[in-house]
Amino acid sequence: MLITRPQHQAGYLANRVAKLGGVPWLLPVLAITDIDDKQPLLDLIVRLSSFDAAIFVSPNAVDKAMPLIKQFGVWPLHLVAATVGQGSATMLKLYGVETVIVPDVGSDSEALLGMPFFQQPTGKRVAIFRGEEGRKLLGDTLSERGAIVEYVACYRRSKPVVDIAPLLADWRDHKIQAVVITSSEGLDNLFDMLGETGRQLLMATPLFTAHERIAQKAKVLGITTIRCTPGGDDGTIEGLLSYFNS
Repeated sequence: MLITRPQHQAGYLANRVAKLGGVPWLLPVLAITDIDDKQPLLDLIVRLSSFDAAIFVSPNAVDKAMPLIKQFGVWPLHLVAATVGQGSATMLKLYGVETVIVPDVGSDSEALLGMPFFQQPTGKRVAIFRGEEGRKLLGDTLSERGAIVEYVACYRRSKPVVDIAPLLADWRDHKIQAVVITSSEGLDNLFDMLGETGRQLLMATPLFTAHERIAQKAKVLGITTIRCTPGGDDGTIEGLLSYFNS
């Protein structure tokens, strides 16, 4: 099974796959690095107590922002924490933020916007911790609903440069029987990294994702077998087991 998550986030899923008898093949399609200029992030952290809510759009946002928040201050008691998915919420709890708004169903901006707290946020100040050049739907929608929104970048995403020849060799030998994708940008990167031969293999291989938006993009790219799973790594495992056991 091809796992495309960033290297530092792939361990749990890879271990679960291996314990279940599968063979994980790790190919990170997103490289996560620090931003060059952290000053805007530090400036916002100093003002964090002036906000009503802080949204972390990914585990990477938590991983890059929370150590600095802990280093330069404390988490304000009144500040509402929110995440797009369960993975980010779990990471926040590791940093001592116990109460987190997270969608029960879905793991994207649309799902978070459906939560009661964000239905009528008029006058609320909301900080959004994200990667550079992230989606604008969350902030734009909250602004339209009357919130005062500030974005702050805390990491950079890029396409890794890797030798995919070993992967293609295994794929041609039918050793890749499933592909897991967790972001639209990651799918674009994978499609580009594989080249023409690899794309043909991808189109003929079942693809698993927790996001309907990614599933739609995969369909447009010509992938024929697409399965939407519950969110998180455990949801991915559930979807894989359901597919292959049937």
